Amino acid sequence: MTTDTAAPAVATKAPAAPRPVTRRRKTKLGWNLIGLLVFVTIGFPVYWMVNTAFKPAKDAIDPNPHFFPSVFTLENFKRALEIADFWGPVTRSLIVSSVVVVIGIIVGMLAALAISRFAFRGRKIVIVGILAVQMVPLVAMIIPVFLMLNDLGQYDKISGLIITYLTFILPFTVWTLRGFIVNIPKELEEAAMVDGCTRTGAFIRVVFPLLAPGMVATSVYGFIQAWNEYLYALMLMSQQNQTATVWLGNFITKNGTEYAPMMAGSTMMAVPIVILFLLVQRKMAAGLTAGAVKG
Repeated sequence: MTTDTAAPAVATKAPAAPRPVTRRRKTKLGWNLIGLLVFVTIGFPVYWMVNTAFKPAKDAIDPNPHFFPSVFTLENFKRALEIADFWGPVTRSLIVSSVVVVIGIIVGMLAALAISRFAFRGRKIVIVGILAVQMVPLVAMIIPVFLMLNDLGQYDKISGLIITYLTFILPFTVWTLRGFIVNIPKELEEAAMVDGCTRTGAFIRVVFPLLAPGMVATSVYGFIQAWNEYLYALMLMSQQNQTATVWLGNFITKNGTEYAPMMAGSTMMAVPIVILFLLVQRKMAAGLTAGAVKG
């Protein structure tokens, strides 16, 4: 009589599952590389402008460009300040851009509030009209705007340029602020009104603080658009009242273009935009309604 004895079981080690952490790291690395590529693509023209501004004039037109200046010089900035009046155009651009932003934000906020919070006849037509205005090329309106300002006696005046800039900055301001206001729950206003606030008081105490980051972001865009505008400033203002962007045309002379001083002037023109962004960057990045409503 024989008895079967069971063979001892051999322990086998299961293959290790692939680590999901490694896959996430590769995905994160890929997105970081894409972000770095986008940053280099966008930032390289700015770097080249600043790089050329500190180069000697002869190196700026060298057919073999260098990524770093062989000699740092400030002569280009000196030449930019001497070629024509610099502070006058910059001051006019600051005045025009600031007034356009202030008026545009006030009017745009009231218009966006009316479109977002009130139901009235023709509301959809107004919204479609705002979108349609933004689709019209600015160059197509230069002749009608010129004739209208000439009839109103606003040609070659800062006030006329401000009115002109408002015509194409206001639609964007209204549309952008409308999006911010729509994302603010109406329940916040209703709760404030139940506690005794008027509609105006509820807007000032509840909606306005939540809308502030959106207003800052919209203001920065409007300021940049008014600051960089060239065509209307060239056509509607004389040489004596030119803005900063038109002032850059003084570097194109009968002997050629002075690229190094032009880049120095462009660098100086970019300083107000950089300062403005540094001052408001926290507001631009702040959340609108984070934590305002607890579900």
